[in-house]
Amino acid sequence: MVPSLDPIFFVGLFGAAAVSFLWLRDTRIFVRTGQPGYRKAAYQGVLITALSWFGCALCGMLDVTLLYLGIGLILLALYLQSRIKKEDVWVGNESAWKRLIGSAPRRK
Repeated sequence: MVPSLDPIFFVGLFGAAAVSFLWLRDTRIFVRTGQPGYRKAAYQGVLITALSWFGCALCGMLDVTLLYLGIGLILLALYLQSRIKKEDVWVGNESAWKRLIGSAPRRK
């Protein structure tokens, strides 16, 4: 018989996927613009993403203490991801979709 997972595990899974998406978005913006703030975000994003997926792995354990510790690590990763200072690369006439996928104007 397979033990059932707590629904909080799926919240943690979504959080880890969101951190990964934000890291890949910052990396794409850095490649397109070359801005140093996005470079820092792309490099630090590797470690922050690893932290969030480690937290997700802890959420998958059946111990309640590890479940909440994993959620805490994922929330910490989301907080650290938002603390990195980045330059403004948007002109102002982009759609929400272009901003979401990180389609910044290319550098010259």
